[in-house]
Amino acid sequence: MRNVKGNLILLLTAIIWGTSFISQKLGMNYIEPFTFGASRFLLGAGALIPIILIFDRLNKKKKDVEIEEHKFSNKDLLRGGVLCGVAVFLGASLQQWGLVYTTAGKAGFITALYVVIVPLFGIFMHKKIDFITWIGVALAIIGLYFLCIQEGFSMQKGDAIVLMGTIFWALQIVIVDVYADKTEGLKLSFVQFVTAGILSVISAFIFETPDISSIIDCLGPILYTAIMVVGVAYTLQIIGQKYTNPTAAAIILSMESVFAVISGAIFLDELMSIRELIGCILMFIAVIITQIKPENILELVKKDADY
Repeated sequence: MRNVKGNLILLLTAIIWGTSFISQKLGMNYIEPFTFGASRFLLGAGALIPIILIFDRLNKKKKDVEIEEHKFSNKDLLRGGVLCGVAVFLGASLQQWGLVYTTAGKAGFITALYVVIVPLFGIFMHKKIDFITWIGVALAIIGLYFLCIQEGFSMQKGDAIVLMGTIFWALQIVIVDVYADKTEGLKLSFVQFVTAGILSVISAFIFETPDISSIIDCLGPILYTAIMVVGVAYTLQIIGQKYTNPTAAAIILSMESVFAVISGAIFLDELMSIRELIGCILMFIAVIITQIKPENILELVKKDADY
């Protein structure tokens, strides 16, 4: 039952993440990308404050928590949070810009490629990439071709921009992996969103013309992405992964791309061609098999037996 509970919580997280592409897409009808990012990141960081306070109070009730806290340093928190924030700012800004020119469904699947790109970054960290991962990369490339490449071997502007943003989402995951054991997760997230928010504010005043009335008109999409995605979904992810092993968690969370397509079709009347759907299927298979390795299958079976 604990395993089922964790899976359901992570599925709800994927639904929130997937449907957030709709809010991001609708937000572009009112304000520009940097202004939207500044609003949602700073509000999202604010939404994390009560959650951080609640978790701090719960942790103080646990034994030996004071000894555990001495392992974390503010220097690592600040450095890791700022680096993550820069990556999030670049990834989210490019994604938001790309959504002006492409559909929410396609953006969801292209963004999900970060799961495939992350292992490739391992090459620069002198990590060995197994054969299954290379199969996943090959399928992802083929799927991307069917989904995005048009006649004349050209990619639509929006798809190309979102794809560039996906590289920074993958980089953010790598940075989080480096600092995950050196900092507290929620506080690291808070610093990264504050950093991304500040960078978005600066960029908005340099490249755009922020308007309070337009921001108020866009309050619905901003609040959904700020509170539901940053505050609620991130917390649900932390809780859900306590009951589910990492392999199963990654697969369930990657379902956000599927929910992006479904919500795009329901709320925005975004319909895909057969060619694009084939590309989505290939990319989704690539995401899944990149996470499922022989040793992970054994771990999954063992964890299920334990739960």
